[in-house]
Amino acid sequence: MDRRSAIKAAGLATLATTLGTKAVLASNDDMTKATFDTVMSFMGAMGGGDMETMANLMADDMVWMNEGDPSLPWIGGATGKEAIFEFLGVFSSNFKTTMWENTDAFASGDTVAVFGKMNGVTTKSEQEIGDFTFALRAKVRDGKVVLWHWFEDSFAVSQAYHG
Repeated sequence: MDRRSAIKAAGLATLATTLGTKAVLASNDDMTKATFDTVMSFMGAMGGGDMETMANLMADDMVWMNEGDPSLPWIGGATGKEAIFEFLGVFSSNFKTTMWENTDAFASGDTVAVFGKMNGVTTKSEQEIGDFTFALRAKVRDGKVVLWHWFEDSFAVSQAYHG
């Protein structure tokens, strides 16, 4: 890596924003930063239960996809704000998050990737799941989240859910 690239990489690392997490921007262009900030704001609003902020950050045609064990009621997808909020109601009535930690987050253009670990309790069995990993791919258009594509290690989640 030449000196100019090394200095640029070091500068980008210092620009990274965090919500109590390690995060690195893939580039410092304005679109990338705005995309990153939108996704992190949406995630923060979701974690804080701020539905109004979430709604303001969602595109009307937003798509939410959860990958994992299809026997879990929150696995699948929803399109549009109303359907997504209904989906989140199903999720929150079945799963209580007890720990969430973003370990890495990257942005490039209109796309953000977030990786981390979490823990929770399923309300069906009241069993704690244990730490499991997740990955998120989100896309932003015109300052609004248009895609929230969630991947979780649903094996442990499914085992706890089904008792």
